[in-house]
Amino acid sequence: MQLFDVSTYMPHGYCLFWDPWLVVLYAGSDLLIFLAYAAIPFALMQVLRRRPDIRYRKLVALFAAFILLCGLTHLVSIVTLWVGVYALHGYLKLATALVSCATAVVLFRLVPRIVAIPSPAQLEAPNLRLQQEIAAHESTLAQLREAQRDLEAKVEQRTAALRQANDRLEVLTREMVHRSKNLLAIVSSLARQTARGVPDVKTFVELFFGRISALSNATSAVLGSASQAAAPLEDVLRRQLDPILQTYGGRVTLGGPPVEISAEAAQQFALAVHELATNAVKHGALSSAEGQVRLGWSVTGDELALHWQESGGAPLPGPAPETGGFGMQLLTRAVPAMLNGTAERSQGPEGLSYRLRAPLSSIAAAAETPQRLLEGAAFQNAIAT
Repeated sequence: MQLFDVSTYMPHGYCLFWDPWLVVLYAGSDLLIFLAYAAIPFALMQVLRRRPDIRYRKLVALFAAFILLCGLTHLVSIVTLWVGVYALHGYLKLATALVSCATAVVLFRLVPRIVAIPSPAQLEAPNLRLQQEIAAHESTLAQLREAQRDLEAKVEQRTAALRQANDRLEVLTREMVHRSKNLLAIVSSLARQTARGVPDVKTFVELFFGRISALSNATSAVLGSASQAAAPLEDVLRRQLDPILQTYGGRVTLGGPPVEISAEAAQQFALAVHELATNAVKHGALSSAEGQVRLGWSVTGDELALHWQESGGAPLPGPAPETGGFGMQLLTRAVPAMLNGTAERSQGPEGLSYRLRAPLSSIAAAAETPQRLLEGAAFQNAIAT
C-alpha cells in the first residue's frame, strides 16, 4: 500500500456532490482548525522557552505535539476533498492517537502532583501575610533608624557635654593647683617671717596659727559659697571677726555694699583683718573698756576701699612708725601688692586708721592668667624685706 496512492480512492468531494457551500464549509472549517492548532503549540513552545523553571516541561511538549498532529489531520482532510490521500490521513490519525494516549497516561500520572500545586487563591493568603510582615519589618526598621538617629544625637550631645565638663574640670584642676601653690607659698612665707624676732616658741605658735586660721576662714568662706570660686566680702570678714564679734558685741561693727571677691583676694583681706583685729585686742581700741572698731568698705568706680577705724582706745605714745615688724609689712606692703592696690596706715588721737584700696579687676573672681600664677612668689617678695 502506497502512502500517496490517489488512483484507487475517490476524492471526498464526490461525497458532497461537489456542492459549493458544503465544500467551502468543510474546507474552511478544517483550515481554521489547522491554523488554530498550529498556533497553540507555537505559543506553548514560547512559554517553555521563556519559563525554564516550569517543572513539567515534557507534559507541555506532549500537549503541543498532540495539538499539532490534530491540526495536521484537519489539513489533510482539506486535501482529501480533491485528492484521495486517505492512507496519509489514516497514518496521521494513528500518530495523533498514539500521542494523545501517551499524553493522557502522563497526565493521569501527574494529576496528584498537579493537584498539589497551590492555586493562585491559596498563594494569595501567604503572599498577603508576607507583605504584611514585610510592611511590619519596614516599619520596625524605620523606627530603629529613627531610634538610631536619636541615639546618635543624644550621644553627640552627651559627648559635647562631657567634653565641656572635662574642659571645666581641667580649668578647675589648674586653678586648684595654682591656688595650692600660692597657699603653700604664703604659708611658707608666714612661717619664716613670723619666726623672725619672736622671743619663744609659744609666741611663734600663737602668731603663726592665728594667721593660718585667718587663711582657713577665708578658704571656708569661698568653699561655702555657691560658686566655690568667689565669696561675698562681708562673709569673709565676718568669719574672720566672728570671735571678736561674739566677745565685744556692739563695740565692733562692719558693713558695706555687696561685693564678690576671688579666693586669692579673700585670703589677703582675711590676713589684713586678722592683723588689725589682733593689734586692736592687744594694743588698740579693744584693749580698753570704751574702745570701738568700725570696719567698712565702699565701691567707687572701679575701686574698692576698705577702711578700719579704731576709736576710744588709749593712744600710742608718739607717731606711728613707718616700718615695723611682720604685721606692719603684711598690712602696708604684702597685702596691697597682692591686690595691685595701695594701703595707708596712720595713728591719730582717736586710734588706728587703716585704709586699703584695690581695683575691682584685681579682687573679682576671674579666669586664671599668667600674672596670677606668680602671686605666691609676689607675696614672698613683698614681705621678704
